[in-house]
Amino acid sequence: MQVQSDDKLYDEINITPMLDLAYVLLVIFIIMTTATVQGIVVNLPKASAAPSLAKPQTKSVTITQDGTIFLDTYPVTMSELESRLAQYKSINPELPVVLKADASIQYQLVVDVLDLLGRLEITQLGLVTQRLVK
Repeated sequence: MQVQSDDKLYDEINITPMLDLAYVLLVIFIIMTTATVQGIVVNLPKASAAPSLAKPQTKSVTITQDGTIFLDTYPVTMSELESRLAQYKSINPELPVVLKADASIQYQLVVDVLDLLGRLEITQLGLVTQRLVK
């Protein structure tokens, strides 16, 4: 004689709460691991001289709308530009130069600066433009 009831035997185990717990533990583990790695205190060695890569070596030549020429942020004449770039070139033979010119200036001034850079044998040259927005 069997007793019949509404109680069913469970063939499956609900693992959703166990997965929730596993995800929480994983998140806690990740947070604790990254917190301990970032918190390590190290006494770093001191260098005798500053490395040469610490200061950017690229020089910027800018020509404004009124024809003024700037080397980085300092106004210069063409002769001053040539002498200063020659000094920088003697220190760094691979001196990169970026040329920025206003769109409304005379083309001859840009050609003069490009000619000067060619005489100094500066081969790493970049011309700055703006992207055309369509």
